[in-house]
Amino acid sequence: MSLCASPSPALTVVRMGFMPLVDCAPLVMASVLRLDERHGLKFQLSRESSWAGVRDKLLGGGLDMAQALYGLVYGVQLGVAGPQRDMAVLMNLNRNGQGISVSQRVVALGVTDLASLAQVIQRSPRAMSFAQTFPTGTHAMWLYYALAAVGVHPLRDVHSLVLPPAQMVAAMQRGQADGVSVGAPWNRLGVVEGVATPLLASGELWPAHPEKVLATTAALADREPQLCRAAIMAVLEASRWLEHSDANRLAAAEILAGDAFVATRTDAIADSLLGRCDDAIGGWRDAPPMRFHADGEVNFPYLSDGMWFMTQHKRWGLLAEHPDYATVAQRVQRLDLYREAAASLHVPLPSTVLRSSRLIDGQTWDGQDPVAYADSFALHSTAASPSL
Repeated sequence: MSLCASPSPALTVVRMGFMPLVDCAPLVMASVLRLDERHGLKFQLSRESSWAGVRDKLLGGGLDMAQALYGLVYGVQLGVAGPQRDMAVLMNLNRNGQGISVSQRVVALGVTDLASLAQVIQRSPRAMSFAQTFPTGTHAMWLYYALAAVGVHPLRDVHSLVLPPAQMVAAMQRGQADGVSVGAPWNRLGVVEGVATPLLASGELWPAHPEKVLATTAALADREPQLCRAAIMAVLEASRWLEHSDANRLAAAEILAGDAFVATRTDAIADSLLGRCDDAIGGWRDAPPMRFHADGEVNFPYLSDGMWFMTQHKRWGLLAEHPDYATVAQRVQRLDLYREAAASLHVPLPSTVLRSSRLIDGQTWDGQDPVAYADSFALHSTAASPSL
């Protein structure tokens, strides 16, 4: 992979991929506010149509860096999400902001929460279909985890299909999907268009969960550490700007709604950025909001964040054997580059590389014993799934 020659000798062009989702905001705002230029770079933003496309362009050299699903990066690292390639997570981009919605047809059957959804699935004469965005990605793992928490086996009791985020609402509308697991603003758009009802915010499944990352190949990170540090710094500054005020978030919503980025309603994006959610059953409520910075707490690439996705890949048969969780995470999570970039901006660093969280089923994840954790679930898959 080679970086593009810059039209200005003072700037290095970085081909930066993103998906039309609210959590592309740090990359977009780094470019719009010219924070990239402050650090000697020019982000050449590239709007992608699918996560498989993001993967292929990263591996094939069409992109230098990209907004990426955590589970996509680790799926590639372990060779279960396409060709094996050593990957690098430079930083976390956001927490929360995803969700599971069901179609109005499903709501009409009496579904009001996960427990009632499980009952409807069990008595349905056909297997219900649920869409997610990439087989090893975050949205698949949120869907699988939520269903399993109420006794529904996500690989046996329902049909799972893969769709790009922007196609989710239409898939529910035409009856292709009974429910979806997707990122903002598409759950909100389902409500606005009268097609769907949000059932569970991802922050209710795992409070302050990791979501998208700034990813590249390990080869580029090893070859261009200074460039990677500069990119991290630009995105960190954009993340800090997004959380400075509601006014900044609303300004970002106006920009993101444009055709070059998310290309949808400004109000739906603003609701996501401000943490507002209409669940269409109980009325308006505050969902755990999408966060981009929180004094760097959001952005630090905790080893335990990457390890969790590997435990779920093992749980659902994507991995036949347990990997060396800690060793793989230490290779992928580029703590060295992040720490140097954060220190340059006086962004606080945590005292530990592992963090503890309690998920919706009562399980605590702290990264201490990933093998035991992956094997602890009542619902799991014993047979390895084929590579993707």
